[in-house]
Amino acid sequence: MKTHVSLSDITVCVKGGGDIASGVAWRLHRCGFRVFITEIPAPMAVRRKVSFCEAVHDGRATVEGVEAVLVKTPGEIPGAWDRGRIPVLVDPSCDARREIRPQVLVDATLAKKNIGTDMTDAPLVIGLGPGFTAGVDTHLVVETNRGHYLGRLLEEGSAEPDTGIPGAVLGIREDRVLRAPAGGIWKSALEIGDRVRKGDRIGTVADAPVPAAIDGILRGLIRPGTRVSKGLKIGDIDPRNREDHCRTISDKALAVSGGVLEGILRTFAAPSP
Repeated sequence: MKTHVSLSDITVCVKGGGDIASGVAWRLHRCGFRVFITEIPAPMAVRRKVSFCEAVHDGRATVEGVEAVLVKTPGEIPGAWDRGRIPVLVDPSCDARREIRPQVLVDATLAKKNIGTDMTDAPLVIGLGPGFTAGVDTHLVVETNRGHYLGRLLEEGSAEPDTGIPGAVLGIREDRVLRAPAGGIWKSALEIGDRVRKGDRIGTVADAPVPAAIDGILRGLIRPGTRVSKGLKIGDIDPRNREDHCRTISDKALAVSGGVLEGILRTFAAPSP
C-alpha cells in the first residue's frame, strides 16, 4: 500500500487527546503535518499538563510550545491550521473525517478495544495498543506496552494484551497510581507538580480519603469536580521527583509517536532516487 504524495499535504486525524495521543499529535505537528484531534464532550485526562484534550474544558491547551484550540465545527479546522494551532473538535463519532477527508487516521483512544474504527475510515488507519489487528480493522498497529517492543510498528497481528499492571518506575508499580476509593465527585487538595510524602491526603471521593502510598511528585491528577467510579485511575505519583516530568511528553508517548510517524512515512514518502 504505497501512495506517494507531498508530505506537507497530508492531513492526520487523531482520535483522542490524552497524553499518549497528544504526544503523537505534537510530533506530527512538529514534522509539518496538518493534524486535528477529535474528542468526547468531557475527557478525563490524568496527565493534564501534557494533554491537548484540556482544550475541550479551557478552550486551548499548550504542550511543549505547541498550542491546541477548541473549534466548534469541521469548517473551523483549516483556520486553526493557518494560525499554526492544532484544532480540537468535540466529535465522539469522528464524523469530521467525512468532511476533512484525512489521509491518515490514528485511533489513540487507548480504549483497549476497537470502539468504532475501520480500515475504510482513511487511506491509512493506525491503531494504538491492544484491540486492533493489523490487516483486519486497521492497516497498522503500534505497540503501547512498556518493554522491548514499545513503539514497534506492526504490519500484521495485534499489540500485546493489556495486563492491567502499571509500568514500573524505579521498581514501583501499583503504589504510584492513585485510584478512586469509591464512586462520587473527586475533590483535590493538591495540584499537579506538588511533592507528597507517603500518607499525605491527595484529596477525597465522596468523603473517602485518597492517600499517597509513596513519596514523590504528583505527575498527574484528573480535574477536580469530576464524577468518578470506584477503582478509576485518578492520579499518578512519580517517585523520581522531577518537576519537569509533569509538563513534558513522556518517553512512552514519544516512542509510540515514532511508530506512527514511521507508518506514515513508509506509506506515503516517495522512495529515494
